[in-house]
Amino acid sequence: MGRTRATILTEMGDTMRTSTITRKTNETDIALTLCLDGGASDISTGIGFFDHMLEQLSRHGGMGLTLKCRGDLCVDGHHTVEDVGLALGEALRSALGGKRGIERYGTALIPMDEALILCAVDLSGRPCLRYTAEISAGRVGDFDTELTREFFQALANAGGFALHIRQLDGINSHHIIEGMFKALARALKAAVAVTGDALPSTKGVL
Repeated sequence: MGRTRATILTEMGDTMRTSTITRKTNETDIALTLCLDGGASDISTGIGFFDHMLEQLSRHGGMGLTLKCRGDLCVDGHHTVEDVGLALGEALRSALGGKRGIERYGTALIPMDEALILCAVDLSGRPCLRYTAEISAGRVGDFDTELTREFFQALANAGGFALHIRQLDGINSHHIIEGMFKALARALKAAVAVTGDALPSTKGVL
């Protein structure tokens, strides 16, 4: 996997919840800033369709996202997609801080034309992915559709949360994948919302 260097800057309390991650290996070089409380998106990974999906995540999740990734696309897109998922998950976990006052859970049922996607998240501190989908096309644009699951797995692992994504209907591969990213965005938006001041756990820690 090579060597990873991470630098994390987080602001909590009354200020914007932000996190900046830098990750550099022999396969990818990533600089990412995430703001859970809004902002613009500026995304470049070298994979056009993947950029479009991450823009959906930012816009529909109400999150600011700046991301630059230079990956070994001469090999394929696997390292780029997976490492972006790891960096984004790390940023999410960092920006949440101690998680006091957050809603913790979020669900979304999103139609994307004929596709219908259900997504649920629990910011529990315990990584888990349950993913059910049938994507017929091997590629959408320059994106290998097999990497959709790899992204979500990396995101859940590094972010330390339970992520359930289920395709309930759908034929068009573009619609199915876009529906997944939009559903995740809406579920995360609900889960990270600050709705009180207590820690949402009887264990006293998340």
